[in-house]
Amino acid sequence: MAKSFSTMENSNPSPAPHILSVMDPARRTVLKLGMGGLSAALFGCVTSPDASAPVQRMRPGFKAVPIGTGDRFFVPEGYIATAIAAWGEPVGVLGSMPAWKPDATNSAADQALQMGMHHDGIHFYPLEGSTRGLLVMNHEYVDDGLLHADGLKTWTVEKVRKSQAAHGIAVIEVERTADGSWRMVRPSRFARRITATTPLSIGGPGAGHPMMRTAADPAGRTVLGTFNNCASGMTPWGTYLSGEENFRGYFAAGTQLDAHQRRWGLTPKAFFRWAEFDDRFDAVKNPNEPNRFGWVVEVDPMDPNSTPVKRTALGRAAHEGAWVAVTRDGRAVVYSGEDARNEYIYKFASRDRIKPAGGGLTAAQANRELLDHGTLYVARFDADGTGRWLPLVHGQGPLTAANGFADQGEVVIKARQASDALGATRMDRPEWMAIDPIARTIYCTLTNNADRGRPGQPGADAANPRNGNTHGHIIRWDEGGDFDATQFRWNHLVLAGDPAQARAEAKGNILGDLFGCPDGIAFDARGMLWIQTDAHATQMNKGEFANIGNNQMLACDLPTGEMRRFLTGPTNCEITGMTMTPDGRTMFVNVQHPGETPSDRSDPADPGKFSKWPDYAPGSRPRSATVVIRRRDGGVVGT
Repeated sequence: MAKSFSTMENSNPSPAPHILSVMDPARRTVLKLGMGGLSAALFGCVTSPDASAPVQRMRPGFKAVPIGTGDRFFVPEGYIATAIAAWGEPVGVLGSMPAWKPDATNSAADQALQMGMHHDGIHFYPLEGSTRGLLVMNHEYVDDGLLHADGLKTWTVEKVRKSQAAHGIAVIEVERTADGSWRMVRPSRFARRITATTPLSIGGPGAGHPMMRTAADPAGRTVLGTFNNCASGMTPWGTYLSGEENFRGYFAAGTQLDAHQRRWGLTPKAFFRWAEFDDRFDAVKNPNEPNRFGWVVEVDPMDPNSTPVKRTALGRAAHEGAWVAVTRDGRAVVYSGEDARNEYIYKFASRDRIKPAGGGLTAAQANRELLDHGTLYVARFDADGTGRWLPLVHGQGPLTAANGFADQGEVVIKARQASDALGATRMDRPEWMAIDPIARTIYCTLTNNADRGRPGQPGADAANPRNGNTHGHIIRWDEGGDFDATQFRWNHLVLAGDPAQARAEAKGNILGDLFGCPDGIAFDARGMLWIQTDAHATQMNKGEFANIGNNQMLACDLPTGEMRRFLTGPTNCEITGMTMTPDGRTMFVNVQHPGETPSDRSDPADPGKFSKWPDYAPGSRPRSATVVIRRRDGGVVGT
């Protein structure tokens, strides 16, 4: 996410030379070989997961749309796109469905039963094949100028509660109608909102740890809420993983910050003014409360009475999200990164194998402790195109009590400091990840880092090869056949940018349609790679982004490396989150913060100044929403 409210975090600015700072020039322009040649040279032939005969990968079959510059959502010829589940729509809780009020006069109690703001990561969970299912999605943050009728003109406890209620996660039921369109099912026994005040459990080595205890929770095992939920993953056992990203913007830490608070980017005042009426977010009064955020949250969408769990064994970070692979012996491996400048990429390998449903337990229930036991690693990318996963294990190497890590709980709570100590590679804002279902390689978007190479900041290195990296890049790696390996080979898929720009670092090496700030990334079941972008309102359609247009979603034809633009969004929105029905004939994509302002806070006197999407009504407020995309002929999306 390229938002400016946090003055995008940079809490690891050390310019000291790093072990990986020597750049191998051959790795700068990987597309010289073409993607087909690169696959053979670097990763071997594209084969099925069981190394049988080569699998035919689906390739783009649509006509690319032009760059977007207006306040509309555009898809290719032969496609139809419809917005559903916009901010403020009731989620469908039986007997509690407050209607959306366009003037933003819904109460905090209403908002707790409605779709939250700023839709992000999303997944589809089938109930009846490809015609009915659950959509589970994140609501990342809020624009207080839109959320409240008078914006920030006044500030009250009710506004704090409404803001908290607009964050978190939503579970809704959707179904395909007779004419092929989709609608929300309301009421639904599955419908649910998880907000910044919902009780969550703590699992793993952080549970009960002294650094997780507060006056309100002396046991350190129950947290109220989750917020700044960004990307998401779906587990093989049917649960939903949500990353808590820029949590630092919610805590006011005063002027006497300690080293731990500084390393996690806390500031004297918070961007979100919750601390003025909720002491939980006053880190002077409650110094351990920030430690209870920055985790991966696991939700069972099929059980609306289940308690979400913060999985601390996966490490604390400004988590973009979490994505699950399965080893050949049936264990789970979870990949994650943190969307902050000069931070890290992680993976967690479970100790135990994934269990099937049985004995009266669902698969989710059978694996309810799977992510609490295993080994956490951080990535080191070497200049020769190899890399290592460094274990974040208490007692190994520098991770000892003498160096400030009393136990494994403290290692995971201080995952950044532990990664610093191990010499992991500082990355250019690692965002979404995607696991190739055919080649078993892992991709990660690095959205940008304009600070790299500036005075007092780290310079370019092998994995992050451009100073002043405003456009971002995508890196990928292969772990030699299984996901629990501790070594890998890596390469850049693409450096984003525009060859028409004068500055060498802004040119990139894209084949096909241009883009900048890659963010969301996902493979569909047929091996098509989809890429979404998140340039900020201060960047789009100007300067080095003048030829790129509104944020967009592209398909990458991996055999050739061609990027083809599939859709563009309305003014100043982010395109984020992608999921599909099992038959591939319906795609769900989220549009976040249409009409975003440079300050991230709209003027309530003119809420539609930049965008009126999706309602286009006089005086309407722009609303994040989910867009349903399908081919008019009923075919598979993307072909």
